[in-house]
Amino acid sequence: MFGLGISTSAVPGADPVGDARAAEELGFDFVSASDHPCGSEPSYEVWTMLTWVAAATSRIRVATRVLGVPYRPPAMVAKMAETLHRFSGGRLILGLGGGYSDEEFRAFGLGVPTPREKVDGMVEAIDIIRGLWSEPRFTYEGTRYHTYEAAMEPKPVGPIPIWLGTYGKRALDATGRLADGWIPSLGFAPPGQAAAMREQILAHGRAVECVYNVPFRIGERADGDAAVAGSPQEVADRLAGFARLGFTSMNFMPVGPDPREQSERLATEVLPALRAAIPSR
Repeated sequence: MFGLGISTSAVPGADPVGDARAAEELGFDFVSASDHPCGSEPSYEVWTMLTWVAAATSRIRVATRVLGVPYRPPAMVAKMAETLHRFSGGRLILGLGGGYSDEEFRAFGLGVPTPREKVDGMVEAIDIIRGLWSEPRFTYEGTRYHTYEAAMEPKPVGPIPIWLGTYGKRALDATGRLADGWIPSLGFAPPGQAAAMREQILAHGRAVECVYNVPFRIGERADGDAAVAGSPQEVADRLAGFARLGFTSMNFMPVGPDPREQSERLATEVLPALRAAIPSR
């Protein structure tokens, strides 16, 4: 699958719904958006925004990249996800993470979990979410979260994939044991490191979709390794290298003043060559 990251920016002129419609017309498989509700720059809350996106599109899937678990009680996330999945015709990908920004948690009065608590909370959230999706009444006692005789109806119609954005050893082990997908970012996990992380995940013997989150810019050469940049052929060659490492699914983040133009160029000038380089797609 090839996805496109859309911004949650709420500055004048921002049009996430239009960006998603354009991505659908260009043939992308999903759109994704990040979860950073705290900040001085105008931004939309990701779940509300993606609900609006799903209502305005018909085919493309919508993914949270990724929800910070400490922001929302997992039982409520289970309910929210079922509703959006149902209303969208089964198009939700639920991305979860332990929580990146301690400053955001502190600012919103949520407390600051330790790294261990973040991983524990993420695992418990998955257990609760899947329990509520499948059991008539679900009781769970974790160190971070719990439920008691919780009933949630209706149950999801069709599976809701859970993708995790993880990097540390305990979190990667949890991904290998529990997740349907893994979505690391180029900036936090360079290719060699990401390939080793992928092997750790797959060592658990489960099929896990490995989705590389890749910033890109077509038309300019790369300045460091923060983004894949250069001519269309240079970008295609670099992305094909990621595919050879096992990342045959990718989420692309346009960099530059005109994301819509970059997305169009990616879809028309790069992805045909990339698809040809991945014959198993």
